[in-house]
Amino acid sequence: MPKSSSKPVLVTCGLPYANGKAHIGHLRTYVPADIFVRSLRKEGRDVTFVCGSDTHGTPIVVNAEELRITPKELVEIYHKHFDETFKQLGVYFDAFGTTDDPENHNRTLDIVNRLIEKGYVYPKTIEIAYCPSCNRFLPDRYVEGSCPHCGETARGDECDQGCGKHLEPGELQNPVCTICGGPAEYRQQEHFFFKLSDFSDYLMNYLSNDLGGTANARNYALGWVKQGLTDWCITRNLEWGVKFPGHDDLVVYVWVDAPIGYIAFTEQWAAKAGDSWEKYWKNDGEIVHFIGGDITYHHCIFWPAMLKGADYSVPTAVVASGMVKIEEKKFSKTRGYVVWVGEDYLDHGFHPDLLRYYLASYTSHTRELNFSWHVLQEKVNTELVAVLGNFLYRTMLFAFKNYGEVPAGELEPAIKEEIEKTLKEVKAAMAEYEFKRAVDSAMALASFGNTYFQSHEPWNLIKQDKAACGHVIYNCLHLAKALSLIFEPVIPETIETAWKELGQEEDLHTALYYEALVPIKAGTKLAKPQILFTKLEDDRIREMEEIASQRVKAANAKAAGRVEEKEPSKSEGMGTARDVAEAKKAAAEKGEILPTIEYRDFAKLDIRVGKVLLAEPVKKSRKLLRVEVDIGEEKPRQLVAGMAPYYTPEELVGKYVIVLANLKPAKLCGVKSNGMMLAADDCANDIVAALTPDKEIKPGSRIR
Repeated sequence: MPKSSSKPVLVTCGLPYANGKAHIGHLRTYVPADIFVRSLRKEGRDVTFVCGSDTHGTPIVVNAEELRITPKELVEIYHKHFDETFKQLGVYFDAFGTTDDPENHNRTLDIVNRLIEKGYVYPKTIEIAYCPSCNRFLPDRYVEGSCPHCGETARGDECDQGCGKHLEPGELQNPVCTICGGPAEYRQQEHFFFKLSDFSDYLMNYLSNDLGGTANARNYALGWVKQGLTDWCITRNLEWGVKFPGHDDLVVYVWVDAPIGYIAFTEQWAAKAGDSWEKYWKNDGEIVHFIGGDITYHHCIFWPAMLKGADYSVPTAVVASGMVKIEEKKFSKTRGYVVWVGEDYLDHGFHPDLLRYYLASYTSHTRELNFSWHVLQEKVNTELVAVLGNFLYRTMLFAFKNYGEVPAGELEPAIKEEIEKTLKEVKAAMAEYEFKRAVDSAMALASFGNTYFQSHEPWNLIKQDKAACGHVIYNCLHLAKALSLIFEPVIPETIETAWKELGQEEDLHTALYYEALVPIKAGTKLAKPQILFTKLEDDRIREMEEIASQRVKAANAKAAGRVEEKEPSKSEGMGTARDVAEAKKAAAEKGEILPTIEYRDFAKLDIRVGKVLLAEPVKKSRKLLRVEVDIGEEKPRQLVAGMAPYYTPEELVGKYVIVLANLKPAKLCGVKSNGMMLAADDCANDIVAALTPDKEIKPGSRIR
């Protein structure tokens, strides 16, 4: 927890890498950080919350090359994807930039030049993997080989399959070029090193006495310092990235410029807000980093050493989360043990607040979190529905039906005492980054409310003494107000509905915790309440478990050498485009038949004839067209179709096509698609043809 209530607090999250879609593992960092920020603001703290996309490094270059687009184009797609996803989850940053923004290039050069001037960066000739066939030096992810420590297959910068150790350039044994698959060799080249070893004593004291946050982060980093630190190569052979001063053939290593992004994003916020970034990075403002446990080394060793060496402020706390499992299996995208935030959760209509609640309340922040659809169902049904939702709805419905406003009454001492106790527990838990403990205390207050309501039997009391009943309901409504304030950091969108139904005009998101003790005002008009949480039914959960099961089967089949057809990602299919194309081609060649269905399944499809009125390219996409189609509705329907490689816009305009009208809307490259144009594809010969009726027919005619 921030050490001083008077100092401004900067909260950051580990930067999402702009090379893939958002998954549940990402949210283990961002949702708790957002809860923490909201809670600090409810205590009246001066808080700034920044983050951004990590955009440099070899994986992005490799993926962009495979997809035949520029790294910048790839980054723009995923940066927008993460920005939109976070907002959908109620995670709002004061600044969300990219590490390729000018502010980050400038700030990185400032810090690197400062380290050079102070003698903390020096040149050294080292062995670098070189591919004679490709005639190029091979940075990090362009080379694979054997780990020098454990012998397992490893990447150029990390033993990802074995011991997990960070690898410096030249350490990998038996190097192989990942571009052409041929053997690589080592050649000498000058690179630049940061004198990390000079900071051993400083880091030992800093980690032992000054750094706050979670013990798992400090203890992990202390273990590495005690083993002895070696100097760190901070340059790479790439064109994409921040150029190393005076060397156009080198860029700084991504783990140099990525954390500097925290400063750059603070600068962006300060420029927009008319405030000072220096109050955090040059003065005594407090800096709290929320990170995944796998990047602890970088944030607790490399980062504070660089900042100290360049005369910047160092972090006051590092909060490291536990890892994530999926259905008790180790998280793995390649093995299919992954839950994508978009296509697996939001696109199926699950409310963001349910996931926020799950992530906060499942276990301690530093322990391993298991995501299970069945456990999500259980927590929603037995806690949000049966306890919190039950109390809020029964209280407000009774009050609305019988009084229409907050009845006259006085806040009972026992009610006030229970709220005071809960506030104290919640604040203490938040200060220790124990979000589950905070949620448990808040839910205990809702349970207390249910007991209070039930024990006073207002449905009977109102028949005997309406004024006495009003006093009971007054206290229940005050509890509902307090619960709204206390739960806002965790389930901000849903609980805001309750707040407004209570007739509270103040913005719930800026209201402070202490207002939970300010008696609710009698005579305040009440709105007719709605049920805030509904049960997750068994069939819905079985559907999601089946989707997860099929993903694992497909991953196993691929690992065994069999090709399975895959869905392209909602964010333009980046990272899977090659797999998708190959899978479709193989399926077509094998003439696969899909499972037999009942007629009632077909009858669910709303398929119509449409006439194309407009077609135009989608910016930043080589495959997509934005199409407006008349399907017999009042206004033309907007679709996004991957037809650009097969039709010019002029060829489509005026054409009668077949449209699936009741497909769930989706955004592709930022353009909303409200349906799908049907087409046939001969994958083996790369031919795609839009389906058309053989006679001119009225737009909107249904296919039966």
